[in-house]
Amino acid sequence: MTYQNPIVIERADPWVYKHTDGYYYFTGSVPGYQSIEVRRAKHLNDLDTKAEVVTVWHAHESGLQSELIWAPEIHHIDGVWYIYFAASDDAVVRDQYKHHRMFVIANPSANPLEGDWEEKGQVVTQFESFSLDATVFGLKEQLYYVWAQLDPRIPGNSNLYISEMENPWTLKGKQTLLSIPEYDWEKQIFWVNEGPAVIIANGKVFISYSASATDENYCMGLLWADIDSDLLDGYSWQKSEVPVFKTSEKNHSYGPGHNSFTRSEDDSQDVLIYHARPEMNQTGDPLENPNRHAFAKVFNWDEKGFPVFGEAGE
Repeated sequence: MTYQNPIVIERADPWVYKHTDGYYYFTGSVPGYQSIEVRRAKHLNDLDTKAEVVTVWHAHESGLQSELIWAPEIHHIDGVWYIYFAASDDAVVRDQYKHHRMFVIANPSANPLEGDWEEKGQVVTQFESFSLDATVFGLKEQLYYVWAQLDPRIPGNSNLYISEMENPWTLKGKQTLLSIPEYDWEKQIFWVNEGPAVIIANGKVFISYSASATDENYCMGLLWADIDSDLLDGYSWQKSEVPVFKTSEKNHSYGPGHNSFTRSEDDSQDVLIYHARPEMNQTGDPLENPNRHAFAKVFNWDEKGFPVFGEAGE
């Protein structure tokens, strides 16, 4: 399969969920960061101009969920749709980007573009601090939660953690530190590990993630563990020493990252969904520049069973 990229204009942090009804459900950060939008289409190339599009949730006028609505993800768990997202309170104007917490909304309708979305509240972690970019995955009848969070005891902006879940909005048991920014490519301007996405294949659980500032320095790393290992044991996980997907000046694809995984329309190929910029960020805060677009790229696997993402913009 080849795709006419970008598949959606001005949608950073793109998340695609291919459902059993044959539709691709898409969400991502909406410029202005004040709402959550869900769109659906039967083909990835139709998500931009031919999709059904519904705004399913608006930021509150004040309080914990009033500012900077970031990186929503839509999942279907036990017959219910859930959207995980990060939001800040209105103190953000005084303290920049340190007020984000993670939240969940749920909808039991067969079609998530219809029905009512109920707020399930904040996902509470073991310590209270800046947190965002949650994803969930199921394995062996257990639901897991992976997210990014600031630990004031660790230098940097955010690290990656994993926990089991009691239900789709509540964590249980211990939370395990998976990764901190340690390599130079993870510490450009900001020390960041964020945007995890999970794909299970070839006897392993792979977690891709994004690192560094959200401009042209943004890139993707990779963690992995054996499928039969204890995923809450930090020693089960290994980490690539080099980025697995990064800026391609040749292809004018800058800062690729914050990805998700899906399958091609005929279910024969794995597809990487990611955002990238067509040029370097010129001035100002890159988060205020809406030129991050969503792209789709078929990828393959090497002889050791690891994903090979190739070059951004191909």
